[in-house]
Amino acid sequence: MIRLIFRDMTDTPAENDSSPGLRLMELLDVLARQDTPQALPDVVALTGWPKPTAHRMLTQLEAGGWLVREPDGRHFALAPRLLRLSEAALSSSALQGVRHAVLRQLVSEVGESCNLTAMSGADVVYLDRVESAFPLRLELRPGTRVPVHCSASGKLFLAWMGARQRRTLLDGLPLTRYTASTLTERGALQAELDTIRRDGHAVDAEEFVEGLVCVAVPVFAPGQRTVRCALALQAPAARMTLAQARSQLPRLQAAAHALARTLG
Repeated sequence: MIRLIFRDMTDTPAENDSSPGLRLMELLDVLARQDTPQALPDVVALTGWPKPTAHRMLTQLEAGGWLVREPDGRHFALAPRLLRLSEAALSSSALQGVRHAVLRQLVSEVGESCNLTAMSGADVVYLDRVESAFPLRLELRPGTRVPVHCSASGKLFLAWMGARQRRTLLDGLPLTRYTASTLTERGALQAELDTIRRDGHAVDAEEFVEGLVCVAVPVFAPGQRTVRCALALQAPAARMTLAQARSQLPRLQAAAHALARTLG
């Protein structure tokens, strides 16, 4: 079992459990939570760090344009650069909320789990996912990585990839067999990629997980034919056949168009 332990960022930051870069972020987090600009003694009291450490970090953040000194020369306030970053983060969060709402609506229409994925290195990574209401389901959280050669989304990315990039990627990957249906021969995989490019969607016919089917469609960058993300429907084969999953393509494609408008 792998245990993930997250430290509450609202706690007083400890000097020895983070890298210098993370401690700078922790200091910004502490300062952003205060109602007024803070002087060096205030920062020492808030963080528990040695005075030289706190002074050095305040100076670094000031030099980087993240903090600015008040007219008295002693107190540090948030600089416009940090405020612009905060505004951008809020805007991004709003867009993520819109994308999640599109996924929720799609799941309510098709009745099965749906996810939004992107390529990350040689894997497919889940950006967002909404689970079905059924108790029988495979729960895959955002951040989960799946193989590129036997997932519907992965094959979709491969199909739209440039030939040289695809060849370089596949040359470095073992086409591991996960089920009896996994494509492990380059020729067979390439033939399917050609079909995917022609048909505009990809399927996973129990190739990654026995008893699980998936259909994926591309989410194109606005005004381009570049695949930025993949939108997929995933369901137990006992509840939804691959043919039934394919019948949901119009709904998937409509949701993909809606998601594309959030990419900018």
